[in-house]
Amino acid sequence: MAILDLQDVSYAPRGQTIIDHLNLTIDQGDFLTISGPSGGGKSTLLMLISTLLTPTSGLILFENQPQADEAVTKYRQEVSYCFQQPALFGRTVRDNVEFPFIIRHAEFDNELVSQYLRLVDLPEAYIDKNITELSGGEKQRVALIRNLLFLPKILLLDEVTVGLDQESKEIVEKLIDHVHEQGVTILMVTHDSDILRKASKIIWLKAGQLQDEAVIG
Repeated sequence: MAILDLQDVSYAPRGQTIIDHLNLTIDQGDFLTISGPSGGGKSTLLMLISTLLTPTSGLILFENQPQADEAVTKYRQEVSYCFQQPALFGRTVRDNVEFPFIIRHAEFDNELVSQYLRLVDLPEAYIDKNITELSGGEKQRVALIRNLLFLPKILLLDEVTVGLDQESKEIVEKLIDHVHEQGVTILMVTHDSDILRKASKIIWLKAGQLQDEAVIG
């Protein structure tokens, strides 16, 4: 069953075409990877799906409803976007992992946070660690935890393993596998051969157009 449907979607700010009449259907539970040359529109596609950008033309449907009809805050809780460069805020790890509870007016679940910290091989004491003391890989793990404490229906990942050392890369991949097993649909921009092999579908974007689509397995 389709969870996301892009119908003739274009994005052409100031007349510069970045996404060009793209049609794409994503089924519930897919693990879809997006690859292609630099400047081909991969990150722009994720930003359109996440509502960080608005299509110039065309229609994006989420669970058969127009994306534009959804309340942005609610939609972004269901369709979660992780940047290539993790953007942490506040002073400590706690400031970041408390945020999903605050915006939902929910009680902080210390055990749930501890479970996620253990899942990404971070000591539970890290919850009070200053974010300036974290390595790049640790920042990426915290950013992902923040997005996943309340599981979204769709997780958008923009080259989140780029620049990580091998250990951090494997830990992040393990977390991605874990949430996919929970039924989360994943769209991931990547050139990583290890991740491409895990995908259920691979699409190639070039000059804002879908060049090829392959179903794996």
